[in-house]
Amino acid sequence: MKAMHYTLDQLNALPEETFVTVLSGIFEHSPWVAEAAASHRPFASVDALHVMMSGAVEAAGEERQLALINAHPELAGKAAVRGELTEESTREQSGAGLNLCTQEEFDRLQALNAAYREKFGFPFILAVRGYDRHGIIANFEARVNHSRADELRTSLDQIYRIARFRLDDLISA
Repeated sequence: MKAMHYTLDQLNALPEETFVTVLSGIFEHSPWVAEAAASHRPFASVDALHVMMSGAVEAAGEERQLALINAHPELAGKAAVRGELTEESTREQSGAGLNLCTQEEFDRLQALNAAYREKFGFPFILAVRGYDRHGIIANFEARVNHSRADELRTSLDQIYRIARFRLDDLISA
């Protein structure tokens, strides 16, 4: 299925419920972010929309931020194996070659996913666009040694990068 594209003017003009539906996949399984942005229309630019949506997450507090982080699938995790990823996550993980992992790479990612979740209590988040499997694994291996506070911040920053990529894919000039 090919994703729809909208101009910013079209998005700004949508009824609120449709606006929220169209943007509901920008932040994984978290339509509340689009709901928070809807009343701030019209947006003058994609940057302004992204800043507003990211700001809604920043203002939401740690409990809601953790729920957003936990809404993301593990990289090459069980949901990917079972074909249960969102269309956006499937496209992103496949684009980084995670669907082409050798058994050794897959096993390493499974071990890293388990170690990371055990240490931090949430999944590893990385905006994988621009990375290959080796770069993803190297990033994962480095970040599993960080503090929880650093990883919470990094995870949110990565989610904002993912959201920006998704907005750029959805909104045409």
